[in-house]
Amino acid sequence: MNAARRGSRRALLAGVFWIVVVGVAMPTAAPAAPTSAPPAAPAAVADAPPTMLEEVLVTGEHTGPGMWHVHRGDAHLWILGSMSPLPKGITWRSKQLEEILATTNQVVVPKPFDIGVARVLWLLLTERSLLMVGGGKRLKDVMPPDLYARFAKLRALYTADADKWERFRPIIAAAFLQQAAFHQVGLSTRLDLGAAVRELAKKHGVRVEELKIAGVHDVLDALKSMPPATEDVCVDASLVTVERDLPRLVDRAQAWAAGNIERLQALREPIEVDACRAALDAGAGASELIAQVRRTWLDSMEGYLKSGGTTVAVVNTDLLWEKGGLLDELRAKGYDIDAP
Repeated sequence: MNAARRGSRRALLAGVFWIVVVGVAMPTAAPAAPTSAPPAAPAAVADAPPTMLEEVLVTGEHTGPGMWHVHRGDAHLWILGSMSPLPKGITWRSKQLEEILATTNQVVVPKPFDIGVARVLWLLLTERSLLMVGGGKRLKDVMPPDLYARFAKLRALYTADADKWERFRPIIAAAFLQQAAFHQVGLSTRLDLGAAVRELAKKHGVRVEELKIAGVHDVLDALKSMPPATEDVCVDASLVTVERDLPRLVDRAQAWAAGNIERLQALREPIEVDACRAALDAGAGASELIAQVRRTWLDSMEGYLKSGGTTVAVVNTDLLWEKGGLLDELRAKGYDIDAP
C-alpha cells in the first residue's frame, strides 16, 4: 500500500472513529421546540449539493461561545463549549477566556482522539468484521433497499465514484458520506478547540490536563454490540442530516462563531436524530460509552470544584445542554451556575 493510500485510509478511519465518539456518543442535543410546533416534514433529496460555501466560510476573528461559570465558595469552574462541525479555517479569540487564564490554576481539555497508520492497518486486519461488509457482500446487499437508494443518490452528488464506500458497513459508509457533505458546504469535524485553548494556556503558564474521554477499543465495543435495527435508525439520521439538515448545521456553526447562545438553543434537530439517540440509549454498548463520556467529565469537574481554585474546561456543548446533562447534574449537586 503506497503512502498516499495509507494516509487516505488513516484519515477515513480516524474520521469515522471521531464521528462515532462525538457524533453518536455525544449527539447534538439542542432543547426541544414547544410541543405545539409540528415536526418538520421530510424534504426530497436535492439534485445537486447545496451551494453554501460563501455563507459558512467565516473570515476575520470571532469571539466564539460564551463561558458557563460554575462556582461554590472559593471554587470556580469556567466551561468553554466546543461544537462540531464548525466552519473550516475559522479563527476566534475570546478576551473573556484570556482574562480568566490570568488567574487560572489549570485547564482541562479532551485528549485528542488519534490513531496512527500502523494502528489503522492492524484494525483492518483484526477487526475487519466490525468495519467492513464480510462474506463477499457489498453495502447494497446488507443495507435496507430504501436506505441504500437514498445513500446511492446522495453518494452520486458528493463523489464521482459509484462504488465508493461499498465495502464498509452501513454506519461507517454513512459517516464517510456525511463527512463529504460537510466538506462540500465548508464545514469540518477536524477543528480542535482544545488545541487552541491548550496553546493559550501555555502562553499564560497555566498547567494543562488532557482528559481521556474514550479510546479506540471503547468505540469498537460500541460497534460490536450495536444491533442492526439500531444501526439502520442511525444511518437514517445520518442520511437525513445530508438530505435536509445541512442548512441548520451551517446556521449553528455561524451562531457558535458569533457567540449567539440564544440562536444555538433555538435551532431544532430532525426527529430522526432523536430516534437514533433513543435507540443508542436503549442498547448496551453505545449507552455504556455515552454514560462513560458523561461520567468521566462529571467526575473531573467535581474533583476540581472540590479542590478549590479556578479551572477552565473545554467541553462539548451538547453534553452541557442535554436534558439531565452536565449542567443539570452540577445544579443538582448544589453548585451555582451562571450562563453566558
